[in-house]
Amino acid sequence: MPFEKTGPSTGSTVLPLLYDSPHSGRVYPDDFGTHLSMEKLQWAEDAFVDQIFAGAPDVGATLITANFPRLYIDPNRSLTDVDPSTLDGEWPEPLEPSDKARRGKGLVWETLHGTEPVYNRKLRVEEVQHRIDTYWQPYHDAVSGTLDDLHSAFGYVYHIDCHSMRAMGNSNDSDGPAPRPEFVVSDREGTSCDPEFTDLIYTQLKHLGFKPTINDPFKGAELTDAYSNPADNRHSLQIEINRCLYLKDEGYQKRDDFGEFCDAMQSFNRAVASFVTDKYT
Repeated sequence: MPFEKTGPSTGSTVLPLLYDSPHSGRVYPDDFGTHLSMEKLQWAEDAFVDQIFAGAPDVGATLITANFPRLYIDPNRSLTDVDPSTLDGEWPEPLEPSDKARRGKGLVWETLHGTEPVYNRKLRVEEVQHRIDTYWQPYHDAVSGTLDDLHSAFGYVYHIDCHSMRAMGNSNDSDGPAPRPEFVVSDREGTSCDPEFTDLIYTQLKHLGFKPTINDPFKGAELTDAYSNPADNRHSLQIEINRCLYLKDEGYQKRDDFGEFCDAMQSFNRAVASFVTDKYT
């Protein structure tokens, strides 16, 4: 199964609230065909973000998490975000590679954070299409279908797209080799959700003692862009968590206070649930 979907816990009030974690998958398909070691592959994962938000169903939210890794195919990229020079044949439809694709971080990553190649070959068109059909599309169908169902039932829906980030970028990143904030709250420059929702997220993170920014250095990507329409009461927002808050030295080991960090984020989840409950009652 390319994803896991967990509905609101028994006894909780069902809310029009969806969390998704598209980059925490760690089941590597046998046909990946990369030459990188598992240790290096893990550098690209949004490590343990699925666990950080595992308590969301206890407050009435639905949680969707990818099982496959973002390096294999990235559900937070458009289907047109492919650099044609990385393929061994002609793509059947027009492509619109973004700056991310040109840096090797498009729909199918070609480089590990711009530092070294993921493959020592070009990808076959057929294998990329297989990854789309088997992983990308089912994940998007789950997110869009859940949002549609909740919107149909309530008349509105809130969506939080959950990520983590390295503590510092590098010269191949859009923000360059600079330290990153503890949290980045992104709403596509105010276009993907009600400003009150952005303010609620930002304020709650500050209340918990964190130092967030809004749309700096990240503004949101495909999953917030594709499924947001505030005019129709469809609100999507992206959260990036600095991994130094819960991992040891940018490695793959949890900090000793990982449980306490998850507890803090569960307090955050409760505040979000309260906002969603109160907004239209």
